[in-house]
Amino acid sequence: MYAAAPHLILHNGKVVTLDAARPAATAIALAGERIAAVGSDAAILALAGPATRIVDLGGALVLPGFCDAHIHLSLWALGRREVQIADTRSLDELLARVAAAAAGTPPGRWIVGRGWNESRWGVTGFPSAADLDPVTGPDRPAILYRSDLHSAVVNSAALRLAGIDAGTASPPGGVIDRDAHGEPTGYLRELAIDLVGRHIPLPAAAERRAALREATAELHRLGITAVHAQRIKEGTDGAREWADLLQLREAGELRLRVNCNIAAHDLPHLAALGLRTGFGDNLLRLGHVKVFSDGSLGSRTAWMLAPFVKLAPAEAENTGVAVTPPEQMAAEFRAATLAGFPISVHAIGDRANRVVLDIFEELAGAGLQPPLPHRIEHVQILNPADWPRLAALGVTASVQPIHALDDMDTADLFLGERTGHIYAFRSLLETGALLAFGSDAPVADPNPFVGLHAAVVRQRPERLPGPAWHGEQRISMADAIYAYTMGAARAAGWEQVIGSLTPGKLADLIVLDRDLFALAAQEDPGAAIAETQVRMTVFGGEVVGK
Repeated sequence: MYAAAPHLILHNGKVVTLDAARPAATAIALAGERIAAVGSDAAILALAGPATRIVDLGGALVLPGFCDAHIHLSLWALGRREVQIADTRSLDELLARVAAAAAGTPPGRWIVGRGWNESRWGVTGFPSAADLDPVTGPDRPAILYRSDLHSAVVNSAALRLAGIDAGTASPPGGVIDRDAHGEPTGYLRELAIDLVGRHIPLPAAAERRAALREATAELHRLGITAVHAQRIKEGTDGAREWADLLQLREAGELRLRVNCNIAAHDLPHLAALGLRTGFGDNLLRLGHVKVFSDGSLGSRTAWMLAPFVKLAPAEAENTGVAVTPPEQMAAEFRAATLAGFPISVHAIGDRANRVVLDIFEELAGAGLQPPLPHRIEHVQILNPADWPRLAALGVTASVQPIHALDDMDTADLFLGERTGHIYAFRSLLETGALLAFGSDAPVADPNPFVGLHAAVVRQRPERLPGPAWHGEQRISMADAIYAYTMGAARAAGWEQVIGSLTPGKLADLIVLDRDLFALAAQEDPGAAIAETQVRMTVFGGEVVGK
């Protein structure tokens, strides 16, 4: 118990602590940046002093602050200032948005957007430069990233700027799509995107930090108080993001706990300095080393054990792309573990996941144990024979339930009967694997309540009361909330400071406008879980959003 009176008491609530020693309470007291006590209304109100603020919650649900275990923080923050195309429902709507943006863009300036997804348009084909050119004009380069960030469409101005023509070879780990005459269509997959992306001017540091401050306020509105910031393949965003966050922290402006992952190509610099995972403090710290094994389902670059379903007999067989050769992955895994860093590896396809698990098994057999558990990001398509292997190897399943809703139509189309192997949340839990939930924003909506809906209901809100998509993989609300709180905290080695409402831990918590457990108990909760709003967000004992 704290000697000083708490500065804030919340009472008359339903406090779900995620602490096995005391799983439920009705009141909580905060002193400084820590949780002072949890318990009954009478016991906690007795701690109040003359200056204590007392809030009657009227029976509202209180949870630990959510931790998004997979977010591209800076990309999402900056993307909120770009052309907004994630909610477009047709190519014509996308082109109209781009045309409006082009009207206000001076010649020579880039038009950038992220988030379109052809499956939401009811088509299977991808847009092309020929689609973009009439609305962008000849002198404004444009790049529009697909929602998964594993492919993008660019216009002719961008192709010219990058020097991409019929004679340009696809780079290793990337594909330049071509028409029947061998000319680039403007559609680029995986590392081919970098041929264009490297020509886009970087935002100034002041703009990046302003975007991060705005993004943090939005995360607070969604009940998110901590994140695991992810890297992109061959990207240079990691070092800049760390520097931006460090400057915000030093200025007293960082109101978010950030576990910052490291790109594999940056590991030699950190190892030379003797840095290890966990370097930093409770606001900002180094996390895992990020490696990529394959592409994505939507871009048809996931690395598969068997080919994707063909839409036409003449199609070539496609088993996806291994963006990092297995021998290189094995070397990177070993180097990172020896340097004191665990691995965070992107794996979508069933072959990619199997190869990654094989490498983890080899490391374990050699006695190379990481300081924190290794983790697989997405674990999207996993052969049932491999389901038990994550728990057996102590590997975290870092998954994004909202992707199950985003990908259901694409999966049905291109995987056939293998859709039963996709996002196997319940099966992974039943084998003993640790789940850590995230969003993958800007690839998907960062709203954790949409993620909870996806895990518990497993159907798009607009399709309800339709049946759950592979409903055998639905999980309970309690398990889903654990994955967004303690699961994510454990995955980052933060379980001693956040993830549960335990006295002595940091006072990060949220108050909701509805009871998620009561909704989940209903036979048909509809979209009510996804529509949940946060009444109050507390970060380090300070009310930062309501």
